[in-house]
Amino acid sequence: MNPEKIDFYNLGFNFIETKQMFISNFKNGKWDEGKLISFGPFEISPAACILNYGQGIFEGMKALKSKTGDITLFRPNENAKRLNISAKRLLMPCFDEKGFITAVKNVVKANKDYIPPYDSGGALYIRPLMIGDGPILGVSPAEEYKFIIYTVPVGPYFPEGFKAIDLEISKEYTRAAPGGTGFVKTCCNYAGTMKPAKETKSKGFAQIIYLDASNMEYIDEVGTANFFAFIDNKLTTPKLKGTILPGITRKSVLEIANTNLGIETEERDISYKELFKESCSEAFCTGTAAVITPIGSITTDNEKRVFNNGEPGDLTKKLYDLLTGIQRLDIEDKYGWVEKI
Repeated sequence: MNPEKIDFYNLGFNFIETKQMFISNFKNGKWDEGKLISFGPFEISPAACILNYGQGIFEGMKALKSKTGDITLFRPNENAKRLNISAKRLLMPCFDEKGFITAVKNVVKANKDYIPPYDSGGALYIRPLMIGDGPILGVSPAEEYKFIIYTVPVGPYFPEGFKAIDLEISKEYTRAAPGGTGFVKTCCNYAGTMKPAKETKSKGFAQIIYLDASNMEYIDEVGTANFFAFIDNKLTTPKLKGTILPGITRKSVLEIANTNLGIETEERDISYKELFKESCSEAFCTGTAAVITPIGSITTDNEKRVFNNGEPGDLTKKLYDLLTGIQRLDIEDKYGWVEKI
């Protein structure tokens, strides 16, 4: 799509084709150098492992424009590391981490005209994707792979302002089980969440809070986001135990809360019952798209807990302002997290 025809001030989170994408092929035991090509379809065998057995992984990143016009990435090295963690779990070949960051930067540069202006609040969403495209019949890893990076301009997650969402705790569905793939960003983890999400949205909720598969008591994730709660004056999040995605925003929030705000942080099992006690004063979730999303209420069975009259809490606001400020260079990045392109 011609960028001159895009209304950057009224974008949603929908697919819009941009100019170029990166593609690299893995054959005969090694990756080629990769190249930028025009965005478009490519051929794939009906017997490709990704189509038959779901051997695919991905990442989510954003390129932002600062007030001064700089183009920035947030902690791209963490995405490179996590991609390879996912690759190892699915018996896929790792991709050189420096090469990953270089490729991401080159794709962003090639599509710089699609980056929304600073004052729009939007971003250029970046999707690195690795698939097993080699044909396979038995259940085993492919011998050939494709690594692709494409981009999409997206609007701010909160187009009408920073608002809290209402969530439902699921007692029927679970997202991941111990020993499975809950900690990796594989395509397989997401298809199963579509039905629960559709059902809860039909009841007026924004998303589901998934509980652990073993006890159906301890919080795992919120849809595709990490969960946080302010309990007993500590910022608490479920500990990483193989069923939870190690979110990069999650990791950053823990560090900012501790070093910038002097708040004690804790990673532990959180029973959903704790959320209905007065000791829990705020809750929010984190992810690449929304950064930090305040939670206004949580409902389970016939019980409902409303936080801050359904408005974002003070701590949630402070963390959101700090993190987005660092990402857009409005606040000094003393952590060295932001990379300019």
